[in-house]
Amino acid sequence: MRLTSLFFFLLPIVLIAQNYDEELDNIVAFESNIASKKIDFKTNLNTANYDLKYHKLEFNLDPSSAYLEGQITSHYVAKEDLNQVVFDLTENMNVSGVYHLYSGALLNFVHTTDDELIIDLPALQNAGVMDSLKVIYSGNPVSSGFGSYEQSDHNGSPIIWTLSEPYGAKGWWPCKQDLNDKIDLIDVFITTPKFNSNNEENIAVSNGLEISQITSGQDKTTHFKHQYPIPAYLIAIAVTNYLTYSHVVDNNGSPFEIVNYVYPENHDNANQSTPITVDIMNLFSDLFEEYPFSNEKYGHAQFGWGGGMEHTTVSFMGGFSRGLIAHELAHQWFGNKVTCGSWKDIWLNEGFATYLSGLVIENLDGFESFTSWKQNRINSITSQPGGSVYIIDNDTTSSRIFNGRLSYSKGAMVAHMLRKELNDAIFFESLQNYLADPDLSYGYAKSDDFIASVEETAQVDLTEFFNDWLYGEGYPTYTIEWSQPSENLARFVINQVQSHWTVDFFESKVTLKLNGTNGENTTITLDNTYNGQEFFQTVLFDISDIEFDPYYDIISKNNEIVLSLTSNDIQNEVSISPTPTNNKFKIIKPRNLTIDSLIIYNVSGQNVASRKYSKYIDVRGFSPGQYFIKFFSDKGLIFKHLLIK
Repeated sequence: MRLTSLFFFLLPIVLIAQNYDEELDNIVAFESNIASKKIDFKTNLNTANYDLKYHKLEFNLDPSSAYLEGQITSHYVAKEDLNQVVFDLTENMNVSGVYHLYSGALLNFVHTTDDELIIDLPALQNAGVMDSLKVIYSGNPVSSGFGSYEQSDHNGSPIIWTLSEPYGAKGWWPCKQDLNDKIDLIDVFITTPKFNSNNEENIAVSNGLEISQITSGQDKTTHFKHQYPIPAYLIAIAVTNYLTYSHVVDNNGSPFEIVNYVYPENHDNANQSTPITVDIMNLFSDLFEEYPFSNEKYGHAQFGWGGGMEHTTVSFMGGFSRGLIAHELAHQWFGNKVTCGSWKDIWLNEGFATYLSGLVIENLDGFESFTSWKQNRINSITSQPGGSVYIIDNDTTSSRIFNGRLSYSKGAMVAHMLRKELNDAIFFESLQNYLADPDLSYGYAKSDDFIASVEETAQVDLTEFFNDWLYGEGYPTYTIEWSQPSENLARFVINQVQSHWTVDFFESKVTLKLNGTNGENTTITLDNTYNGQEFFQTVLFDISDIEFDPYYDIISKNNEIVLSLTSNDIQNEVSISPTPTNNKFKIIKPRNLTIDSLIIYNVSGQNVASRKYSKYIDVRGFSPGQYFIKFFSDKGLIFKHLLIK
């Protein structure tokens, strides 16, 4: 059930987070269940030698029966000299004929137990030449057991709907199943009885714009056209006695519709829930770019399972909660416009869709709600010590693809940590450029493509960041040692241990909230790049306690804050003069105090100079700014400010 914005403000923040967690659990459970039914797919290299340009998909079906008749016309360009073309199609489907479209010749074919439809061409097709074929087939897709083509009913009315992610498209039509090609353009024609057995009108749904509904006798054919590149798994159809209604997105004066196809028995509730889609659409458009398919439509089509599926231009929805609406809409950018280039890179789809759902919480519910959302993501991620966001080859044929802890929550938090690594302006600019990259836009991207795109915008090397957080496993546990060795000076030493051996150290920006004895507070961020790293900060109040990562911006667990036992008694025994200086300073100390050496740090905690003790220390050549000096004495550590002008 969706809660209105007003009601959200009246709820405890934790309840908002719990509601989202339940929604995410439903999404993950649904997609994992789907994937578990399709785990036997192996990459078919035999479909990689041609480039699909166009599909005309013609389906004849009755939602009261699972039986399907289809004709698929495919236009393609040979990438090498061809004498055969191979499509993926489950062996239980019956192919009655394959025709060469230009000549009309009936072609020889073999339909194998490996779910390959191997078609002999009438002559050698040279590389770079376009040709076309029509496959005529029929059968009962349900009998394949894939779950990609479902026939059932709701409230006594029959329905058929499809869901093909990740490997289910071949269960109901001859296609190229792999993530190695997108079809440039599709036309979908769905012919059904105009009315079902309850005398309710059948309404068909598919990708793109509805072009026409043509009635012929007792049947009706609905034509949809989608004119953007699309992979096979994002093509979908559904037919039942839908009621439809629309919302309009202004889109800066170029309006388009959000078309909702809902069950009659759920119409009133859905109509109360779906208007928020316009607000979320506007938010995503402001943060990233205009909705990628604004020349056509966006839509929701209700279907019979929980969760949702982000078919291009029309998400199939098991309900209409705000979190589910946000998640599936986010996929239109991250997953549909730019699609993961392999299932190992699914975080580029699911991690970002999850994070964009978090951005909805941040922008509509506020900072505290977003903090709670991040806390729950981290709790899920750190519930186990291992697991990487990136998926190894062996796990792409299992429900590991849709692991909620890793692909969704950890993927989302890696996106958020990247935002903190770069800053907001560069992060969002990087994502805008990624989505607009001509090599990736309306195509495929792998993790390395994403990283290269972000690095180009940010002009920073992110190798270490992604090695740790994307490819590595586990998380750090921090120990923060702190002290105030002298007036207005705070010292911090950061150490960490790692939960998994694949990462020897997690480089990250660590945020601390410093609380004062009289109610003061300030927040500092320390760029931690190695164990034992020492930082000095000017703090204009006495610190009473410190909070580690108060806004839950870093994946970590069981962190500890330790007050250093460094004595303050000796701090006033040493002074330096002059400060500020531009050439050298003098160390003033009592005779009974021995100083062996000193280290000079910049404000980032970097060791910029180490010196043996001398009465005068030369700092010529240092950049102007604030520095901190650590003296190693026979009575303990002593710390001082130094200002170089």
